[in-house]
Amino acid sequence: MKRLLFYTLILALTVVSIILSIAYLTPPKVIPKYSDDKLRELALSKGLKPTPNSYEKLLELVDDTSNPMNASKIALGRELFFDTNLSKNAKTSCSTCHSFDKELKNRGAMSKMISSREEQTNNCVACHLRDQSGVDRFTFSEGDNHEPHPYLLNTQTVLNSAFAKHFTWSGEVSTLREQSKNSFLAYHKMNISAQELEQRVMKSEKYRKMFSDTFQDAITFENINRAIEVYLKTLVTRGAYDRFLEGDNSAMSSDAKRGLANFIGFGCKGCHSDISLGGQSIQRFPLRDFAQVYDLKPNFELFPEFRRFESEFPFENSGGFLGKNKEHLFRVPILRNVTKTSPYFHNGAVPKIREAVNVMAKHQLGRHLTLEQIDEIVAFLRTLEGDIVEYDVSESR
Repeated sequence: MKRLLFYTLILALTVVSIILSIAYLTPPKVIPKYSDDKLRELALSKGLKPTPNSYEKLLELVDDTSNPMNASKIALGRELFFDTNLSKNAKTSCSTCHSFDKELKNRGAMSKMISSREEQTNNCVACHLRDQSGVDRFTFSEGDNHEPHPYLLNTQTVLNSAFAKHFTWSGEVSTLREQSKNSFLAYHKMNISAQELEQRVMKSEKYRKMFSDTFQDAITFENINRAIEVYLKTLVTRGAYDRFLEGDNSAMSSDAKRGLANFIGFGCKGCHSDISLGGQSIQRFPLRDFAQVYDLKPNFELFPEFRRFESEFPFENSGGFLGKNKEHLFRVPILRNVTKTSPYFHNGAVPKIREAVNVMAKHQLGRHLTLEQIDEIVAFLRTLEGDIVEYDVSESR
């Protein structure tokens, strides 16, 4: 009997080891080596595109006849975006959670925010909060009344959102204007009513003149958000990746080029596509369950009992958010400047970019990547870093 139990346990442990090693047993996919010209041609053929390098080209892609972009409206939206007086307690602006430098003038405000929220700030945040990332680098944000998001969701970047089709982690918002309205009204964000917001703006002589010049009518909640919408559309970035796609072979390192080939070959570009490399669709996550935890319970029968620990995600799901309709459907995040927007995933559960790449490879693509392949993909992602383009809006049509 003891011998039978011993062999049963050995067999059970072998089976468990095989189950836990499925990802590692997947044969590595060999990605072809491409010349620079072939790699560029491949990327463009797969729908990857550079950010427009002129305001005229930007207008062709993002301008909307229902809310045309022009210099005065953009300037108004810019003032509104950075104005803390437009929240209930006059402490929070759009830029509080979507941080980047406004002519380098808000560095002092960022430093103050770091100090006041030290308990939520790790070393990476302290060094990188000033990056042009369009996020706050916290696991989750607090609103004007120190209210967290009810699902403890991580802040998504506003940069390059001009090219997105879906907004919020569930992807249920379809326009920047709608998202702007929601941010003002939500109690865990700006927490201000449309009427009170209008009254705050009307009290400002500066705003009264700017609205008169821009809209030729009264200050309204709708027009406030129209102005913010067009300003957000100008917040796009360009970097080494764009220069490579436009013909500069020296813009990317050999590792980054291999990473781009991996990105395409493994299928990442299937969801992270177009100019923004994300924000174009709503997808299920996770698709695959690799390396789940199993519990072996010897019950002194011929075959011991196995039980799999159920887990919604390959990380702790603090906040309990399950995506659109609680069906694990999520808006695909924008990858531009992704190396500056940690922590990752909807609840900020993953702090490092290499770990995030590994999670996506296993649980979306069903592949175990080598350390070299992960490093190459990260090298490519670093080429997506870029500063906000300073377009000459006087080129307006």
